[in-house]
Amino acid sequence: MAQVPSPTIRARRLRRELRRLRDSAGLTAEDVARRLGWHRTKVIRLEHGHSRITLKDTEQMLALYETSDEDRESLSALAKQARQKGWWSAYGDVLPDDYVGFEAEATAISAFESLYVPGLLQTEEYARAIIHAGRSTADADEIDRRVAARLARKSLLSRDVPPKLWIVLDEAVIRRVVGGPKVMRNQLTRLSEACAQPSIELQVVPFGAGAHAAMAGPFTILAYADPVLDPPIVYIENDANTLLLEEDTQVARYKLMFDHLRAKAMDPDESGRFLARAAEELPD
Repeated sequence: MAQVPSPTIRARRLRRELRRLRDSAGLTAEDVARRLGWHRTKVIRLEHGHSRITLKDTEQMLALYETSDEDRESLSALAKQARQKGWWSAYGDVLPDDYVGFEAEATAISAFESLYVPGLLQTEEYARAIIHAGRSTADADEIDRRVAARLARKSLLSRDVPPKLWIVLDEAVIRRVVGGPKVMRNQLTRLSEACAQPSIELQVVPFGAGAHAAMAGPFTILAYADPVLDPPIVYIENDANTLLLEEDTQVARYKLMFDHLRAKAMDPDESGRFLARAAEELPD
C-alpha cells in the first residue's frame, strides 16, 4: 500500500513557511494583522495551528510579504492540499485528528508506554477492552467506532515502506491482564510476533530496572523523511488533554529520555523472549 500525503503535515509545513516569510519581511504578527485588517491575535492563531488557514488567508499574507510568483504558486498549492481530508476525518468524532494526521506520514515512530500496549500494536479484543474500560458510559456504537478507528490506524504498518516503529514498554504493560487471560495472551503473542518484523523494535523496561527517565508518563516522538522541511515532534496525550511539542530543545529532551529508556530496557531479543514467557504463564 502506498503512502498518502497527510493534509495535517501540509498544514504544518505551510504554517512554518508563512512564519519564515513574515520574519524575512521584518514584520511582527501585529504588523500583519493591522495591514490586513485582522484581529491582532489572528496571525498568532494561524501560525500556531489554533485556527485553520484558508486559501484566501494564505494569498493575502503572501501578497503582503511580497513573495515571488514561484513561492506564491507553490504555497497556494500547499494551502489547498492542507484543506483536503485524510481518511481519519471519517472518524473525527472518536479520533484525535491532529495526532493521526501527524502519524500518517511519519517515517519513524518512537514511543514509550507505561500503562497499556500502544494502539498500533493492539489486537482488536485488547483495543475493545481498553476502550470500554476508559469509556464505561459509551454506547455500543461508539465503542465499535473507536475500535474500528484504532484498527484503521494500523494500515500504515502495511505501507510499501512502513515507518520504523521503536516501542519501549514498562513491564506493568505486560503484567496488567486486560480483557481476561485469553485476550491478554493473544495480545502478548502479537507483541512477540511483532519483534520479528524488520520495521519494529520492541523493548521492555523490567520492574528490576527501578526508576527511569520517563516516570512522568508516556510520550511519542514522530520523525519525517526530511527533518528540515518537517522537523520531528513530540506528542503527549492523556484523558484530559493532548500536548504537541515542536521546539528543538523540547524534542531533544525527549529524544535523550528515549535513549535512556532504551539503555535501561532489555534488548529486543531478550524482550521478545520475555513476552513469549509472559504469554505462556497466563492461565487458560
